[in-house]
Amino acid sequence: MKVRVLGAGAGGGYPQWNCNHPNSHRARGGDPAARPRTQSSIALSANGADWVLCNASPDLRQQIGDNPFLHPREGLRHSPIKAVVLTNADVDHIAGLLNLRESQPLRLYATERVLSVLEANSVFNVLNPAFVSREPMRLDEPLSILCPDGSPAGLVVTPFAVPGKVALWLEDESKGPDFGSVEEDTIALEVRDAAGVTRLFYVPACARMTDALAARLAGAELVLFDGTLWTDDEMIRSGTGVKTGRRMGHMSISGEDGTMAAFAPLGVRRKVFIHLNTTNPVLLDDSEERRAVTGQGWEVACDGMVLDG
Repeated sequence: MKVRVLGAGAGGGYPQWNCNHPNSHRARGGDPAARPRTQSSIALSANGADWVLCNASPDLRQQIGDNPFLHPREGLRHSPIKAVVLTNADVDHIAGLLNLRESQPLRLYATERVLSVLEANSVFNVLNPAFVSREPMRLDEPLSILCPDGSPAGLVVTPFAVPGKVALWLEDESKGPDFGSVEEDTIALEVRDAAGVTRLFYVPACARMTDALAARLAGAELVLFDGTLWTDDEMIRSGTGVKTGRRMGHMSISGEDGTMAAFAPLGVRRKVFIHLNTTNPVLLDDSEERRAVTGQGWEVACDGMVLDG
């Protein structure tokens, strides 16, 4: 299976457009140790010709331009992108759908919850239903991804709920401390090949490690996991925000209850942090925090990263 990172940054990308944090300053200045990242998305293919996107970031047009395997190849109108699978309704995962509005056949997969959000926002009607079918996914049920013509893409996806919260733009404070979040608001994906072999887990957002999640990931070949922040109060301490990671629905990389500690006993063969906030010091190749994560066997995703297996 071919696995490519289209974008490794969190919402806003790296450097974020209005951020002058030292990380962003270094990236904007062309520092080779501070490589920019577009907003998070990956692309999967069983045959190298038909591609499935996991999430559609606002930077999708740039990501398509940067990756020749996503360029048109046949006739006047063509795209290797056959389907898009969404893990939530966050802006950094759905806004890129608007780039796919040119009456190009494809299939859009999401939970009923996320599909209802898209249906309620008429701007997404630019995805002409005559060409773009909206396919519901049910939690914990394997689903064979299909190309627009009905042929199998060679990928079987099982969506499953992980701790998280409703998208920021859908928060409703009147519905209590969880802002109206439901189980289908934040999902992860287990991706198998046509033979039924699990090739990877994609978990771009996760608020905490549960026993069930740990059991599911144990012994996995490849996990791409939420790496938004290094510490829970990172944005508050740096003066770039007022929310903790937990408040935003993300667990932190470091600390006793952080991601590295949670993964230590799981025996995952290849572990990659993705969805990295512009303030996260692991973005810097020369930081102590980068050395700490690589010392624990982790990789830090960058745009264009190849994870074929």
